[in-house]
Amino acid sequence: MEIEIKMKKVISTNKAPKAIGPYSQAILSNDTLYCSGQIAIDPKTGCLIIDNIKNETSQIMQNICALLGAAGMNTQNIVKCSIFIKNMNDYDEINEIYSQYFKSEPPAREAIQVSALPKNVNVEISIIAIK
Repeated sequence: MEIEIKMKKVISTNKAPKAIGPYSQAILSNDTLYCSGQIAIDPKTGCLIIDNIKNETSQIMQNICALLGAAGMNTQNIVKCSIFIKNMNDYDEINEIYSQYFKSEPPAREAIQVSALPKNVNVEISIIAIK
């Protein structure tokens, strides 16, 4: 059986933060969307939302939803999440916001405590989604 490999397509939207380095916001390859890690940058103002972990997580999830929408998808298409947390004590509050986006059949995921994140944020989330 032959499998056709389609070229990658860059997914970009002004409803999510611009890349702050040499990477794309997301890449669509065949029917799989790979989103770069999202931090809590408000795409309208360019400001970080880090006043509390719930608002920070909410902004990240809004950014992820914007990227999914640009690819014609939604949170039900997510099959895998990676959550990078600066302080594991924030885990329950992150989950409280995160779980609002997955009413049933949540994706597979890992949550990993790290020593530092870009722009000194408290949480970063990346996803993989399938059409």
